[in-house]
Amino acid sequence: MTAQPADRADDRSAGGPIVKRTTRRLPLWQCAVDALIWLIALPVTALLRYDFDWSRVSVTGMMTAAAVAMTWQASWGYLIGLYDRRWRYGSFEEMSALASTVLLTGALLTAIAVVVPSDTLPRSVPLLATVFSIPGTIAVRSVWRMYKEKRRRPHQAAPIVMIGAGEGSYQIARALLTDSTSSYLPVALLDDDPHKRNLRFQGVRVEGTLADLEAVAERLNARHVLMAIPSADGRLIARMADVARRADLTFLVLPPPAEMLGVVSAADIRTLTPDDLLGRLPAEIDTQAVANSIAGKRVLVTGAGGSIGSELCRQLYEFAPSALIMLDRDEGGLHAVQLSIHGHGLLEDPNLVLADIRDSERLREIFRQYRPDVVFHAAALKHLSLLQSNPAEGWKTNIVGTQNVLDAATEVGVQRFLNISTDKAANPTCVLGWTKRITERLTANQAVVAGSGTYVSVRFGNVLGSRGSVLTSFAAQAAAGGPITVTDPEVSRYFMTVEEAVRLTIYAAAIGSSGEALVLDMGTPVKILDVARRFAQLSDPPLEIVFTGLRPGEKMSEDLIADDEIDDRPIHPLICHVAVPPLAVNALETVSGGSETEFVGLMQFLSESPARLGAA
Repeated sequence: MTAQPADRADDRSAGGPIVKRTTRRLPLWQCAVDALIWLIALPVTALLRYDFDWSRVSVTGMMTAAAVAMTWQASWGYLIGLYDRRWRYGSFEEMSALASTVLLTGALLTAIAVVVPSDTLPRSVPLLATVFSIPGTIAVRSVWRMYKEKRRRPHQAAPIVMIGAGEGSYQIARALLTDSTSSYLPVALLDDDPHKRNLRFQGVRVEGTLADLEAVAERLNARHVLMAIPSADGRLIARMADVARRADLTFLVLPPPAEMLGVVSAADIRTLTPDDLLGRLPAEIDTQAVANSIAGKRVLVTGAGGSIGSELCRQLYEFAPSALIMLDRDEGGLHAVQLSIHGHGLLEDPNLVLADIRDSERLREIFRQYRPDVVFHAAALKHLSLLQSNPAEGWKTNIVGTQNVLDAATEVGVQRFLNISTDKAANPTCVLGWTKRITERLTANQAVVAGSGTYVSVRFGNVLGSRGSVLTSFAAQAAAGGPITVTDPEVSRYFMTVEEAVRLTIYAAAIGSSGEALVLDMGTPVKILDVARRFAQLSDPPLEIVFTGLRPGEKMSEDLIADDEIDDRPIHPLICHVAVPPLAVNALETVSGGSETEFVGLMQFLSESPARLGAA
């Protein structure tokens, strides 16, 4: 039988697997190094004590003191885990443990020298030896760690310049420099902060400001540049991406902080995407207020299979509602959202509800069964051109469907109801805008009719990554080989990531007052042509851009706040509260059919004439 190693034994149960038990080993070389330092420190400090007079140094005393020091250093170091890799080698934690061990050893020697007076070991020698030993033991470990890390550096990696000299840069530089398989080797840092000039990370120096990118890359023969600022907004990324493109550099980025798990690593580095060019810093919200409004509540989401609805479900799920009822008429969408939340799409969950909001009786039945406390109404038709051509469908889904949901919610006494609107509802000029403005007014009216509960609308613009968004269209056109189509060179739109839009929407539901609309601040409008150009330049060769002209009902630029609304932000700087005039439900009963022209005329009338309707 082969003997087992001293540090490893086998547990064998009858017929069971072999389980290895590992015991701690004492690395003799580490003990030897620490012992050698004490062997050097004690006689050297004794010589200092006696002005380098060898005749006055007691060899017996030094050897006795060294034996005590070595024994205590090894024993105490073993007990606290100094020699069993409890801490990362050369880390701050190991240095602290090492210093405490040396100090205790020095304290013991000093105590012996005081209690047992002897000319062989002057009382000052242990103190001086301790002062010598602490930096000595730390220095040995530091040098060894530097040597090991240098050996792990990638040898055939491509030089890369990193933008930013903050914590993200430090982490990613360390990850790249200690990974022998890394594809990139950091050679320079760039930062506009004058206090970081000549700062070094792992031997990589700040070589200049962001304006020096091209010159620094050329001098160091780097063909890659990394935006090592995870929280960089879209404007900074776009500016540096343009500089990199002109210098023929490959531009790389890190994901936003919310998409990264734990410490930044080399695996997080990726190529630039159009979303990065339009992204911005995530909004800070009062998560406790959100938790209080969602945790333990029964929450129902209409349109749960859509891009907004599915993200709503994912984020709401994190706030631990007692039930999350996901309603949609699209079974494929329900399958996808269940898969994204629970990791499977078996569709057996009773909280997945297949229904159409046009069916009022079905909705009432569902609401009576589940009796939700909170409702997020995201179901809608939202494609401008299709609704412009089919206004009756917009009426049936966006207007009548919304009223059906409102009625069902009021019947069971929901605590909070949030209707998702669009920036096209401000000064509307198209079927989509008219229908959404009417839903805002119907929601405000329900706040009066219900008598209890909070009924609010949330208004925001284009959402990155949603179905039918401009980037989705550009991606499809690029996949087909182009060209990329833009309606007009001057057309501009607001953009927000779906994650931030939903994050603010959930917060708005918690802080909104009944009857009002909450308008999300979407930053500065972006020219679609600029987006198209950046998107086109991601292809090789760059794609052609073709102008098609504005579509019927389309604006050159969108409004978030209507001309007769006041921008009031009493709670959050990114959320404006505006008053919404209620629209009586009986105004909808005047239409049971009719031509498309009649539908369009009535929708325009209902959305733009609150004073006249109020008088009626």
